[in-house]
Amino acid sequence: MIPDTSAQDSALPTSGPRKKRLLFAGILAIAAATGIGFQFKHTVNGGASYSRSRLTTATAEIGDLTRDVSAEGKVVAASAPTLYAGSGGSITLSVEPGNPVKAGQVLATITSPELVANLAQARSAADAVKSAWLLAQADTRLADASAEAAVQTTELGLASASNELARQTRAFDVGATSGLTVEQSRDAVARAKIAYEQAKKASTLKNDATRFELAARRHAYERAQLQVGDLERQQEELSVRSPVDGQVGQIFVNDRSTVAKDAKLLAVVDLSKLEVQVQVAESQARELTAGMPGEISGNGGQWRGRVSSVSPEVVNGEVSARLRFDGAQPEALRQNQRLSVRVLLDNRAKILRIARGAFVEEGGGRWAYVVTGDVAVRRPIRLGAQGMSQVEILDGIQSGEEIIISGSELFKNAERVQLIK
Repeated sequence: MIPDTSAQDSALPTSGPRKKRLLFAGILAIAAATGIGFQFKHTVNGGASYSRSRLTTATAEIGDLTRDVSAEGKVVAASAPTLYAGSGGSITLSVEPGNPVKAGQVLATITSPELVANLAQARSAADAVKSAWLLAQADTRLADASAEAAVQTTELGLASASNELARQTRAFDVGATSGLTVEQSRDAVARAKIAYEQAKKASTLKNDATRFELAARRHAYERAQLQVGDLERQQEELSVRSPVDGQVGQIFVNDRSTVAKDAKLLAVVDLSKLEVQVQVAESQARELTAGMPGEISGNGGQWRGRVSSVSPEVVNGEVSARLRFDGAQPEALRQNQRLSVRVLLDNRAKILRIARGAFVEEGGGRWAYVVTGDVAVRRPIRLGAQGMSQVEILDGIQSGEEIIISGSELFKNAERVQLIK
């Protein structure tokens, strides 16, 4: 048999190293218990703990608050009319984009055979109506003469019958004639009087009828003249003229092409009157009104401005507004050039203010965390006017108190938190 090595084995001493391992484990247990106790103490005294490095604080103070709106704007022409075709036809352009033009200068000409034909027909119709009106005037004068002659004839007959009655009456008085003759003469006078009255009435009625007829003819002629005038205006508009002094902007049609009525032709830019157009957020545009003062800066210069108009329409959450230069317009400005704009909304002096932060949007600005030592306590507040960088405090915070303006969303609305370095 081969002998084993059991005779060579010997027991090692265990008292020293084992005691060291037990001592190290005890130290770890004591340290863990101490940490738990420390954390428990902080939890009991101040709630959850957060590092100050993750928070932004500010101190409330008395000072001035300026509320304004700042935005980037672009230079636009205050007057940039777009010209349209008054009639359809073939267009011939006389200018190119960028050409300087004067008010009244012909920029393009439209040839419209249809309009020319309509104008000729309207003029011919107006001449025919005028001839009918003149003929009616001549007929009226002839009718007036006939009526007047009839009145004069009946008047002469009445006078003759009256004279005859007078002679027969004198003859009857001296016995030279019979009473029957006198009665016959009296009847003749009565008939002559009736004829005279009827002639006068007929003349009056005839005058009324001819007056109405002449008025109708005159109105027809005036309508024909209005049609001619409208077509002449349309023909005049075939020569497209510049309404202002300026430069030709964009041209929307090709030379020698056919355009329809009311088609967009070209734009003219009046560079003598420039404005700055800005896009303002809907929430800030609510307080913008025409006439508010502002500042325009760019190209190393700064100029005073004034809000000239505010669009009533909201597009993509923004409102378009325009500022005009208050005073002399600066030189060397170009269309669509970028400038900075600042509009002053309000200026309040000696109020309690604090730097603006995320706490304004969180909870609608109804509460904030006030820092006292290493503890932050949630406190209700009331805000007033709000500027771009500062807000007014109406209630809940005293001057000199420190509040957390950013980062408090980590607290998850806890009433009290502990702050650590």
